[in-house]
Amino acid sequence: MPVARLDRDQLEFPDPEDADPEGLLAIGGDLRPERLEAAYRRGIFPWYSRNQPILWWCPPERCILAPDGIRVSRSLRAAVRQGRFEVTFDRAFADVIRACATARPEGTWITPAMRAGYEALHARGLAHSVEAWRGGELVGGLYGVSLGAAFFGESMFSRASDASKVALVALGARLVAWEMPLLDCQMPNDHLESLGAFVIARDEFLERLAAALRSPTRRGSWDLEAGG
Repeated sequence: MPVARLDRDQLEFPDPEDADPEGLLAIGGDLRPERLEAAYRRGIFPWYSRNQPILWWCPPERCILAPDGIRVSRSLRAAVRQGRFEVTFDRAFADVIRACATARPEGTWITPAMRAGYEALHARGLAHSVEAWRGGELVGGLYGVSLGAAFFGESMFSRASDASKVALVALGARLVAWEMPLLDCQMPNDHLESLGAFVIARDEFLERLAAALRSPTRRGSWDLEAGG
């Protein structure tokens, strides 16, 4: 089946099972928050490079993490236990996404339009960041989208050893406490697998997502001091 082309007025997406063999489902549209939310509810995410049209994906295999199954190495456990970093939620979303965009010298898919889209989702209480601080300086973190009992991880960065991993451990603990069992990592890589991520088939992922979306969404700030 040919890849669908979206126009700016079309918020509906094709069936994720209609994606091509690599997972490309649709091209075009925009990154307004309404479209991003509609995409994530269908298990679809944008991923493209500069000077490309917006590409929407739902891969045939999906990488996920169990929030209670994050693999914690001895050094990471020590970093958490010793409190080497102060961890916060939703204190510096724009700074985190900007750091994620500049953390990769080979280039990034986090274009200015992507940043604006996710910052708009954050303003609506649907996108969240976890920050790791040392001496008042932001040295690591991650961001993603939360709907129902699912968290869709987008990107992470680290300027100090274990900083982003400590942020991930804190996120995992928060998701466990809130009974949110689905932590989507989208595409597998060695780093994620070292932390306990694993791959499932698209149909299983979509079933897990449907179950997660039956839970209410925790909108608004996840700032720990604001009551999380």
